Amino acid sequence: MRYHLPLLYVNHVGAQTEIIFDGGSLVFDREGTLIDELPYFEETLAYYELDDKSEVKLLQPSTIKAERETDIEQIHKAIILGIQDYFYKSGFKQAILGLSGGIDSAVVCALAAEALGAENVIAVLLPSKFSTDHSLKDAEDLVKNLGCMHEIVPIKNITDAFETALHPQFNNLPFNIAEENIQSRSRAVLLMAMCNKFGYILLNTSNKSEAAVGYGTLYGDMCGGISVIGDVYKTQVFELARHINRGKEIIPVNSIIKPPSAELRPDQKDTDSLPEYDILDRILFEYIEHRCSSAKIIEMGFDEQTVKRVIRLTNISEHKRYQTPPILRVSPKAFGMGRRMPIVGKYLS
Repeated sequence: MRYHLPLLYVNHVGAQTEIIFDGGSLVFDREGTLIDELPYFEETLAYYELDDKSEVKLLQPSTIKAERETDIEQIHKAIILGIQDYFYKSGFKQAILGLSGGIDSAVVCALAAEALGAENVIAVLLPSKFSTDHSLKDAEDLVKNLGCMHEIVPIKNITDAFETALHPQFNNLPFNIAEENIQSRSRAVLLMAMCNKFGYILLNTSNKSEAAVGYGTLYGDMCGGISVIGDVYKTQVFELARHINRGKEIIPVNSIIKPPSAELRPDQKDTDSLPEYDILDRILFEYIEHRCSSAKIIEMGFDEQTVKRVIRLTNISEHKRYQTPPILRVSPKAFGMGRRMPIVGKYLS
C-alpha cells in the first residue's frame, strides 16, 4: 500500500527431509487486494502481465478457493508430499512398517500407500502373546482394503528366548517395563533386518502425544528412517483417520473406535499410563505450541497434578526425542527442527 505496487509472493513446493514447503503462492494488486492464490502442496505454473501503470493482469482464471481447507486436509496433503519427496530424493521406492491393528500404524500405512502406491508398501504384522485377535483382524482388513503387501512374523519365541537368556539376571523379579520393551525391540530388530535385506525404508509410526511424554520404546517402536505422524497429536490422528475414510472405509472402523493400547501386557490401555488424550493433547498444546507455564495452564482449569505430571514427562523425555528419526513437520513446533531443548536441564525439573 505504501508504494502502490503489485506484490507477487512465490513459495517453494516440496519437502527437504522434515521441512515441507506448502506452495500457495500469492498475487496482490497495487491496492493490496488478493487476486490470485495458487494451489497448496502441488507445483503449478501461472502467468501474469504487468502494464506500464503497474497493474497486474491475470492471463488465466483466478484459482482462489471460496473456502480454506481445514487443518486436517492440509496436514493430509503435507504428509503425502513429505513422504513422496523423502523417498524420491533419497532414491528409495519401498517402505516397510510394523502394523499392529491400532490407529497410528493404520494411518501411517494408509498415507504411505497413497503417497507411494500400495504395491510399494510392506506391512509386517508382528503379534506377541499379548496381541488380541481383533487387532490382527483389523490389521489384515486394512491391508486387504489398501491392497498392499503384508507378512506375519510372530515374536513370541523371540521374546521368550530373550527372557530365558536373562532369567539368571532377572532372578524371578516380577514382569514389568523390561519385558514390555523386549517385545518392542524384538519387532524393531526384525523390521530393520528386512530393511537391510531388501532395501526398504522403515516408517516410524509414533504420534506427537507419545513423543512428547516419552510413551515409546527407544530402539523399539521409536526407530525408523522417517517419522510420518510424529508432529500429529493423537486426537488429530483420529481426525486424520476419519478424513482418510471420507469416501469409503479404508481404515477399519474398529481401529478408530477401540481404546488405544500398546498390547505389551494383558488388557493394557494407554490410559493406564496417560491421561485421556483429549485432556493430554490440550495440555501439551498449551505447553509446546503456546509455551505456557504450568501455572498458566492450571489457571485454564486443568487439574494441577495432571498438568505437573504431563510437563515433567515432557521434560524428562528429551533424551528419547534426540534419538528418533526426522519428523515430518506440519506445525510451528515440531520436535527436532521446530523445538530444541537441552537433554539435561535442571531448570526444567
